[in-house]
Amino acid sequence: MGLLVSWLVMSAAFWLTAQLLPGFSVKGFRGAIWVAAIFGVINWLIGWFLFGVIGIMSLGIGFLLSFLTRWLVNAILLKVTDKVSSNLSIQDFSTALFGALLLSLFATAGQALVRFLL
Repeated sequence: MGLLVSWLVMSAAFWLTAQLLPGFSVKGFRGAIWVAAIFGVINWLIGWFLFGVIGIMSLGIGFLLSFLTRWLVNAILLKVTDKVSSNLSIQDFSTALFGALLLSLFATAGQALVRFLL
C-alpha cells in the first residue's frame, strides 16, 4: 500500500510542478502517473550510482553536501526521464533544476500530509 500511495503523491507532485513551472510540462494527470513510474524506476536503477559518482568526483564534498548532490542527481534524472518518456517535456537543464526543487517540495509535503491523515 505504501508504494502505491508514494506513486500517487509523486504523480501529483509532477502534475503540480507542470502547472506552476514554465518549460516543464506533463501530458495530463495520466501522463504524470506514467512519468512518476518511469522516474521512480530510473531513480532506483541509476540514482544511487550518480550520487556516488558525484560524491567521489567531488572528493567527498558531494557527500558532505548531500542535499545539493541529491538535488543535482534529481535534475539529471528528470532530463533522462524527459528523453525516455513522451509524456514529459523539460525545456532545459535550469528548468530541470527548478523542477527538481519543486518536485521535492511537493512530494515531501504530500507524504507528510498522507502520514498525518492516515
